[in-house]
Amino acid sequence: MTTTINATSPVFLFPGQGGYDGAALKRTYGQSPRVRALFARIDAVAAELFARRLTDLLFPDGEAVEMRRLLDDAPWVSQLAVYGAGLAAYHRLIEHGVRPSALVGHSLGEITALVAAGAYTVEDGARIVARRTELAAEGNCEDGSMVVVGASATRAAHMAGLTEEALLTVAAENHDGQTVLSGPREAIARLRAIGEFLNTAVAPIDSPFAFHNPSLAGVAPRFENFVEGIAQRPLTVPVYSPILGRFYEAGEQLGRPLAEHFTRPVRFAAALRALYGEGARVFVETGGRSALTPMVSKALTGRAREDFTALATLATGRDGADTLERTLATLRDTGLADSPGTETLRALLAPGFSDKEFADFWAAAGHEVLEMVSERASAFLGTRDPRSSAATTGPAAEAPATEALTTEALTTEAPDPSAPPNGTDGTGLPERQEILASVRTLYAQALEYPEEVMTDDALLEAELGVDSVKQVELLGRATELYGLSSRGPDFRLSDYDTLGRVTDLIEDGLRRHQLEGAVA
Repeated sequence: MTTTINATSPVFLFPGQGGYDGAALKRTYGQSPRVRALFARIDAVAAELFARRLTDLLFPDGEAVEMRRLLDDAPWVSQLAVYGAGLAAYHRLIEHGVRPSALVGHSLGEITALVAAGAYTVEDGARIVARRTELAAEGNCEDGSMVVVGASATRAAHMAGLTEEALLTVAAENHDGQTVLSGPREAIARLRAIGEFLNTAVAPIDSPFAFHNPSLAGVAPRFENFVEGIAQRPLTVPVYSPILGRFYEAGEQLGRPLAEHFTRPVRFAAALRALYGEGARVFVETGGRSALTPMVSKALTGRAREDFTALATLATGRDGADTLERTLATLRDTGLADSPGTETLRALLAPGFSDKEFADFWAAAGHEVLEMVSERASAFLGTRDPRSSAATTGPAAEAPATEALTTEALTTEAPDPSAPPNGTDGTGLPERQEILASVRTLYAQALEYPEEVMTDDALLEAELGVDSVKQVELLGRATELYGLSSRGPDFRLSDYDTLGRVTDLIEDGLRRHQLEGAVA
């Protein structure tokens, strides 16, 4: 089955070794509850496997640690750091409405790409990375390492041959002027001397082992068995493998292909050319640093530079600025990212529009829509009794309780008469904290967020990235827990944009139902 991509959407590129910028990751970690929730899940696996939390090592005392210091720690630290940074960048792009046509990973980044595409959970992806690291340490050539050579793969292979070390081999072909070699450090030392003699740059890579090396052939079957034992789900986005030279197929078991990564090289330049041939023109590096972005133009030599775009995400520019904001601005200008708040507006006003169609509509008519809403809101406020408490308590307080019995947005089924009262205020109703705890658990499980992230005042969309469609679904499930329904002419989703307000809605609905029973 042939995989095709939507050429109008960007291709996401997930970096491998060296794809980490501690300062940029710390910034986005502080800005995004979704990223903090992501790392809480990785922390749980790190604590389970290594009795340490990853974030304690990445941000000790609130400071960012860069890759060279992380490499001084256990090997799993640097590998999970790269993995987490890639997923963090992915979540930041997704929460701003950027939708990829395909995902591509460089070495370790291919595991990140498969997790982003939904093949594995965040936790299982972390376990796969950890096992990969463990087996690489066990099977690797003695004191293995990796270097980047400023030469084509053919020339770099000839240079490796001059060292007379069979385990010094090509690990990655980034473009015609850059190749990665892996092998024993002793052979790499000889290679650097050869590079100086031939006036060819040879520089070390931030990697704890010699990945993509024949020395790992013995442990590859064990890695395959490990991966095959992990639950696998269908891909939601096409994933192209530079190692296999093709897209992963629907339903393909991933154990053997991922095990082949141990010994086969990454042909990254060929992957970029293949995707360009499929129509891809926008490439977004989804990870730390700007490791892959410069490779795009060099791999696509001969194509007009204005014909394609390569952008970084979690990197610090030469001017010290965060590249993520510049990248999002560029994507917004081309209709590939949402303007702030437009995702919710599109879902409410024009759900049949694509992101780009709504962006075009909003650019042409958004000011008229906002002006009309402002006029109607002013007129509505002018009709309200200024003595009403509705200004602070929302729509549920705008009418007397007796009127609310017929116009209230919440209706309820009769409660089970055999159920014992669980309130402590003499009403028989559950206490607010009990309702909030139930709602928090429901939302956290549905969104796969840690419960500690789900504070009662966190904005569901602006801070947690929950779009309006998902909010409607979860609100319905929350109210159903208490026999309530959120249907009704007076209901407005925007009034219930935090867990605290959802709790207030349920609590108010239960009280109104109790009052209705008393009146009846």
